[in-house]
Amino acid sequence: MVGITQPRPGEHVNANGVWDLLQNKGKMTVFSLCLLLCADLLDLAVGYLTVTIEPLPPVVVGETVTLKCNFKTDGRLREIVWYRVTDGGTIKQKIFTYDAMFNTNYSHMEDYRRREDLVYQSTVRLPEVRISDNGPYECHVGIYDRATREKVVLASGNVFLTVMSPPNNISVVAENTPAPFSRYQAQNFTLVCTAKGGKPAPSVYFKRDGELIEVISYTQSSSEQGGGSAGVRGARPLISRDLDDTKLQRSLSLLDPEGRAPLPRPYTESIQHVHTQGQQANEPSPATEVIPETVVSREFPRWVHSTDPLYYFSHTHIPQSDGSVVVQARLTWTLNPQLDNDALFSCEVKHPALSMPMQTEVTLAAPKGPKLSMSPTRAKVGDTVRITVQGFQNEVFPEPLFTWTRVGGRLLDGSAERDGKELILERVPAELNGSMYRCTAQNPLGSTDTHTRLIVFENPSMMKNTQNQNNGGSRMDVLGLTWMALVLTVTVELT
Repeated sequence: MVGITQPRPGEHVNANGVWDLLQNKGKMTVFSLCLLLCADLLDLAVGYLTVTIEPLPPVVVGETVTLKCNFKTDGRLREIVWYRVTDGGTIKQKIFTYDAMFNTNYSHMEDYRRREDLVYQSTVRLPEVRISDNGPYECHVGIYDRATREKVVLASGNVFLTVMSPPNNISVVAENTPAPFSRYQAQNFTLVCTAKGGKPAPSVYFKRDGELIEVISYTQSSSEQGGGSAGVRGARPLISRDLDDTKLQRSLSLLDPEGRAPLPRPYTESIQHVHTQGQQANEPSPATEVIPETVVSREFPRWVHSTDPLYYFSHTHIPQSDGSVVVQARLTWTLNPQLDNDALFSCEVKHPALSMPMQTEVTLAAPKGPKLSMSPTRAKVGDTVRITVQGFQNEVFPEPLFTWTRVGGRLLDGSAERDGKELILERVPAELNGSMYRCTAQNPLGSTDTHTRLIVFENPSMMKNTQNQNNGGSRMDVLGLTWMALVLTVTVELT
């Protein structure tokens, strides 16, 4: 505002006060007055335009979002354009336009389906938002210039749309499995919980038997991530006291020459044969012989026992191309099979887009009672026999390691043992009849042995071929003798 002095008595003042301002040289110069007059004229020609956008709360994938652009102006509206800003503001993608001249609106999205709806002239609705919709948006409003009616005056506002996505997959696995059972040496055990599809990254924690586990957090380096729980081994000894060599030697002395513990006496029973209906007791069974299961006794030295283990926790975030984050959480502790067998561990995931935590759980359990099947059930000489583990009497976790051996000898291919869930014996000879095979199933919580006996029957087709070959040979001998007799007879007559 420009101050105007009060006129002296008898002095004339014009209506608009310009003469008063010119006379008052101490208060304002002629140049300043011209600037003010030009500003007033420009304001009358252009008018005013302000644009504001209400901030948006975070939304969840699949919800509907309304982008509202508020503007005030005394001019004539030309258009309203919504942009999506990408690449840090360097690229602006036009998504919706309202043309006030023709009172039309149209979308600029490359989708076939129309994802935007015009609610009002300045408001756009985005149904079923996706993670890719996350980011800044701008609303540009244009009005006509009052002076020329050809130029458009623009003003804009911006808003950031935050799209959240809850995890869509959660799983728990044991690291570095399948792994053997260690009777006389303590070992680390690691559970890995993986949560996928979350944005932002969810928080992950473990529980044991429904109780939150108190953990010691540690940072896992890149070299340790590739080596499993090696970093934890370096941070904390596996056992609470030093290894007693005397106990170790005494424990090893109990093993047989093959390094296998002797079978416990309570389970040593005479082998029983299973006979099918209609067969006599002295006939061999066409099926495999069922051998009583032998469970390796779980006896641990006292230094392995730990009633209060320390749990170590680490987690890593892996960004994905769609904007979500994969979270891997690791829980590592010194395993005690006596205490940890049948323990229930659960992994829970919290996320702002979830009303309650997601959860998955596993029960640590040693394998018990493997069920074996043989194909074919009536093996004959020359057949290919497959002995397969069909399952267990209980739910086993983590995944067991299977080892096959032949009791009292080597396998058919000459190897001492074979790993895998299935043992294949190709073209079994008659010499394998009555041979016994041992399947050892083990995981870090325990080990169990199951035996089966192979009964090999004679192959009639092979016997027939052998007889045909023998008969053919005898016929050739007879024919040969006959021809020799005829030659001798002819020779005598000619003589």
